[in-house]
Amino acid sequence: MLHNSDSIHERGIKHAFDAAANTYDKVAVLQQEINNRLLECFDLFSIECERVLDLGSGTGYANDKIKKRFRRVKVIETDLSYSMLCQSKNKQSKLFSSQQQVCSSARQLPFKENSFDVVYSNLMLQWCANLDEVFLEINRVLRTGGVFVFSSFGPDTLKELRQAWQAVDSDIHVNTFIDMHDVGDALIRNALGEPVLSVEHMQIRYENIRALMKELKQIGAQNKNEGRRKTLTGKNRFKKLKSNYESFRIDGMLPATYEIVYGHAWKIDSAKNVQSFSLEEMRQKLKRHNRK
Repeated sequence: MLHNSDSIHERGIKHAFDAAANTYDKVAVLQQEINNRLLECFDLFSIECERVLDLGSGTGYANDKIKKRFRRVKVIETDLSYSMLCQSKNKQSKLFSSQQQVCSSARQLPFKENSFDVVYSNLMLQWCANLDEVFLEINRVLRTGGVFVFSSFGPDTLKELRQAWQAVDSDIHVNTFIDMHDVGDALIRNALGEPVLSVEHMQIRYENIRALMKELKQIGAQNKNEGRRKTLTGKNRFKKLKSNYESFRIDGMLPATYEIVYGHAWKIDSAKNVQSFSLEEMRQKLKRHNRK
């Protein structure tokens, strides 16, 4: 069931990424590097793969690289932003492309059950208001034995910007991101088993705070939290923000920290994880336990 607040949240995300589609590839250097590192997860295990769902595919950066990993694989891109999908489609040969783009919410995927061997998702989960809904859908469209491979931003992301704003006012100015342990718990709740998660921190440096703010806008990473300030930042408030951020300057540059969570989990055969006992077996087991 779609909740109204979640639908409003999605519309905001969609609008931000539609607006950023034309500039995204020019500035998404960090996102592309994380994508490259996420692809290395496939070195950790072996899986037969014919169909991959690139969930939150954006401008389609990962698709050619996925095809190099798996021969004769069909990659289906899906994204909330139609404009992002158009950017991906424009990159491809119109005559020979086997790619397919589907504009869809991750909460209601328009695919049949057991449709994919792999669901691949780079830096999409942090924009989802309800991980349980998304993971339930991923479980549904994965075949048994299929794998979900993903990356997401963790709570230390943009911590310098968050701290600089906290000294200005008590409003929410920076997106909050989900802790790795909460992601793992949500995977298990939705029958995505044997999760393996890791985290790393990367730091990008900027000449000034305006360069950071401009880049965040150009990649669509705008503040979409409930309780955020919806009025424009005044000159005095921005001046104070700028002054606060200066305390983080290192070697003449301003740092922006990103916490990246990488992970994978499997759609397990639930029947094999159910222990079955006869009533008599249960009685005998209980008697042995009571004698101890």
